Amino acid sequence: MANGDSPSDPIYSDPVFQMAMQQFEVIADHLQIPEGTRRRLIYPKRAVSVALPIERDNGEVHVFHGYRVQHHLSIGPTKGGTRYSPDLTIGESAALAVWMSWKCALAGLPYGGAKGGIRVDPRSLSRRELEVLSRRYMQEMIPFVGPQMDVMAPDMGTNEQVMAWFMDTYSVHMGCALGEIVTGKPVSLGGVQGRREATGRGVIYLIERALNMLKITPSECTAIVQGFGNVGSVTAAGLAYKSGMKVVGLSDHTVALYDPNGLDVAAADRHVAVHGVLEGFEQGERVDPNEFLTLPCDVLVPAAVERVITEENAGRLKCRILAEAANGPTTPDADKILDQRWDELFVIPDILCNAGGVIVSYFEWVQDLQNFFWSDVEITDRLYRILETAFTAMVKRSKERRIPHRTAAVSLGVERVLAARQARGIFP
Repeated sequence: MANGDSPSDPIYSDPVFQMAMQQFEVIADHLQIPEGTRRRLIYPKRAVSVALPIERDNGEVHVFHGYRVQHHLSIGPTKGGTRYSPDLTIGESAALAVWMSWKCALAGLPYGGAKGGIRVDPRSLSRRELEVLSRRYMQEMIPFVGPQMDVMAPDMGTNEQVMAWFMDTYSVHMGCALGEIVTGKPVSLGGVQGRREATGRGVIYLIERALNMLKITPSECTAIVQGFGNVGSVTAAGLAYKSGMKVVGLSDHTVALYDPNGLDVAAADRHVAVHGVLEGFEQGERVDPNEFLTLPCDVLVPAAVERVITEENAGRLKCRILAEAANGPTTPDADKILDQRWDELFVIPDILCNAGGVIVSYFEWVQDLQNFFWSDVEITDRLYRILETAFTAMVKRSKERRIPHRTAAVSLGVERVLAARQARGIFP
């Protein structure tokens, strides 16, 4: 811990941010970054906490808490999702912002990382309450965000409608329509086709790329997907119907289902569309969520929350490819175990695996700035080109330096941010 840091600081004492710092220390040691420079690279530039009072439908006033953390603005504006979750903390937001920085740098995007949101379960709100709270949050953020300062996007618990409310609130304040303030908007407001599917499409592309390297036929593989939200559902459907895999496991926060003969992903999608969750879906055997990730499969996709692969289960994973569609699903202690399984387990680290969302968000931002839009085919082609470049660079560095894929990927991102910081210097 650096001099002047308080052990009780809500950012630095947060377990998720501590995890991000542990991961960064591995990279910093590998790159031999001096101590003072390390602190400048990892500590967020700005962290904002706001109180959000709204009047509930029953007439009572309730105060929610909102956060926004901007990691660095050395290359361009910050970029990152807005999460509505009852467990959200400013420390978790800071960790996610740091990971977003390395992700954007690895993909060659002119962004620093950001993250934030509101500590709330959006399912507990009526539509009116959700709109009022969303607009209040953006109103409080206006001094700190902008198309060239910080560009928001959807995340867990938010969607294109929330982004539309954000855009409208900001645009009314500025006196003109500014679609480039957020990405992930409805197409009618300057959003792009395929944004919702972008992260899942990227995960599928990278899984197929890894299978190709390993000379494994996708149609002969089985897959387990943990998390059946936006990313997980798109990934599961793509693996089943595009890649031809047998999806043998699906889960969300309500239930974990497993069937070695395969699950009907389309039927699961229809069930969730009606009921909101997988609970009640009649296919498959209900299994212990704690054992779900260790069930046998060729491709394992954690697409839910952080820190689900730990030192307790990392040694028992029975997959050939671990595709980290979620942010930070693997703890540093688990990484040490996975590093020892180098030859048997191909890891696609989160900062590459789920980069499809921010890449297509970048395309949306660029198009909004120019008022010139591309087709879905053009967007998907550009997405795959960027992912291919990053994947190739990661594998090349991993082989040349004999380091794990995560170390290779993150070190590439950190190097690019470090180069920008050093070129700009310290003002004044």
